[in-house]
Amino acid sequence: MLALLLGATAPVSAAEVRLLTSIKPLQLIAAAVQEGIGQPEVLLPPGASPHHYALRPSDVRRTREADLVYWIGPDLEGFLPRVLQGRSGPTLAVQALPGLHLRHFGEGHAGAAHAEPAQAADASGATAADEHDHDHRPGTLDAHLWLAPANARVIAARMASDLATLDPANAARYQANRQAFDARLTGLDARLQERLGGVAARPYFVFHQAYDYFEAAYGLEHRGVFSVAAEVQPGARHVAEMRARLQQTGASCVFSEPPLRPRLADTLTAGLPVRLAELDAMGGPIEVSASGYEQLLERLGNDLAGCLDALPVPAQ
Repeated sequence: MLALLLGATAPVSAAEVRLLTSIKPLQLIAAAVQEGIGQPEVLLPPGASPHHYALRPSDVRRTREADLVYWIGPDLEGFLPRVLQGRSGPTLAVQALPGLHLRHFGEGHAGAAHAEPAQAADASGATAADEHDHDHRPGTLDAHLWLAPANARVIAARMASDLATLDPANAARYQANRQAFDARLTGLDARLQERLGGVAARPYFVFHQAYDYFEAAYGLEHRGVFSVAAEVQPGARHVAEMRARLQQTGASCVFSEPPLRPRLADTLTAGLPVRLAELDAMGGPIEVSASGYEQLLERLGNDLAGCLDALPVPAQ
């Protein structure tokens, strides 16, 4: 784990501070903190998966030239540790921040049906998280931590502190931006609680177990997870078991992720009272701005509720 050591880093002017994040959700949080002072950059292009991205030479140069680099950590971006070792500037894996509420796969959702792709082990049998695209085994860290508003507050506070250290002339502005971000999150939280409270009992399934932080914040719980690798088709028996679970549930929503809907979705739901929809945890179409992070969460909540609203009200 790489630590962020700013004490030995000389302050730079505001125009020179280059903040780079690995993924767009972190970029959106940084944009709120840097509002009116700078524009954060992001490493992964739109639509790229943080689980198995192939860095280009230009990406490596950007990671080495940035003044600050923020990434989630080896539990999400397993391709980054070796590249970041070549940096001389401050780098932070935000999953190591004190004060974060971290979840591990297997917490809650006891009734969820899982379809896990097989993972190859090395000669010793090891399946370390940083050696695989993405590890959803019970007990491993759920790295989608940005979907908890409380975690976003912690990340923004650290970014404001780090930026103030590098750019003391704008320290007050960074802190004011961070406080404004906190205030907006308070309002957003109230809106989402109201929007999602009425649909919490309605059943839904997800293809990727990426939303547990958001669900825990707003009293939601998926009925099942179909986390099948895109390149691996499950056997006929397994598809039949998943389809039987959907049949037993009745009217429900099944959420996949953009940009492509898995072909398995159509196989599983054909002829069933199931609505297909998408949830985007990465904020793909959202403009990078001071309010971008709130838009990501609000869009996620509205997309969830929009599908669930159309389902019959569960019998009491």
